[in-house]
Amino acid sequence: MAEVKIIVGDKTGKSYQKVIDNSDSIVGRALGETIKGDLIGFSGYEFLITGGSDHCGFPMRKDVKGSRRVKILANSGTGIKVKDKGIFLRKTVVGDTVGDKTTQINLKITKQGSKKIEELFGETKEETKDVKADEKKD
Repeated sequence: MAEVKIIVGDKTGKSYQKVIDNSDSIVGRALGETIKGDLIGFSGYEFLITGGSDHCGFPMRKDVKGSRRVKILANSGTGIKVKDKGIFLRKTVVGDTVGDKTTQINLKITKQGSKKIEELFGETKEETKDVKADEKKD
């Protein structure tokens, strides 16, 4: 497993992402497990694995065991969008275990560390729209 994109969500609704190279410590963990932040470079933090996807973009699903890719028949849940009641769809999803082909892992902060999460990910730059610059273009 080479590179994995870690996406961390905090209580305010903001999310931060970081690419980590050595993710062998996460392989074998399942959705719903708590991991120590020291494993991925965030000392003092604890994270809950809430989701992820494989190298083809198929989402991880809690009710499929293992790290294999399967086609399921479902009418709700992760990866399923049904407009009408009673409609079932056959969709390809990945199991609940982080494997070698997992490229994205979604995490939720369960325990804060000594440093703020913004400091660990670096300054987040929010785009501010300059009204005067837009008026000059017209």
